[in-house]
Amino acid sequence: MKSLQAESVHKAVRAAVHEAEAMLARLPEVHLDLYSIVGACAESLKGGHKVFFCGNGGSAAESQHLATEFVVRLSSIRERKALPALALTTDTSLLTACGNDYGFDRIFARQVEAHLTKGDVLILLSTSGKSPNLLFAAKEARARGGVVVAFLGGSKTPLDELCDFTLHIPSSASQRVQEGHLMCGHLLVELVESALFDN
Repeated sequence: MKSLQAESVHKAVRAAVHEAEAMLARLPEVHLDLYSIVGACAESLKGGHKVFFCGNGGSAAESQHLATEFVVRLSSIRERKALPALALTTDTSLLTACGNDYGFDRIFARQVEAHLTKGDVLILLSTSGKSPNLLFAAKEARARGGVVVAFLGGSKTPLDELCDFTLHIPSSASQRVQEGHLMCGHLLVELVESALFDN
């Protein structure tokens, strides 16, 4: 720790802030993509369907975070009924059983096969858009008539080809992409709440 100088920390903070500011300055570019995703989720929920989330690592945590916001509420500003949403990243018994029996690539697709019905929405969060378990989940959701959405990084990915809607965070840094995903996820919940519950 002695070798870590205060100036090094200051430099790292400034670099992170610079990257974040650059990403946030371009975030309005995705507003039409977000508009489409909000519409798809609102229509699905209005029709009695569900929203599913999945991702790996930090994106798994964000999946749980955003599913929670749908079920509970985004903030105390708007009181409303619970919205059906589920993260496919939380059941350790299921994930390890499926990983053991069918392979890690199938841990989300197996749950999609079990739970997703026509008209439901699957939202995949990924900084790379290349994870095989997300690609298999997207294929399974499409086969079952689901609406497939992905929150991705700044470049085109294999996942783009399997989605009805995508939202690309304008950054090449994984940390900034995940931060952008969280901001857009919060906006998604806020705007869906508004679409469903505001007069």
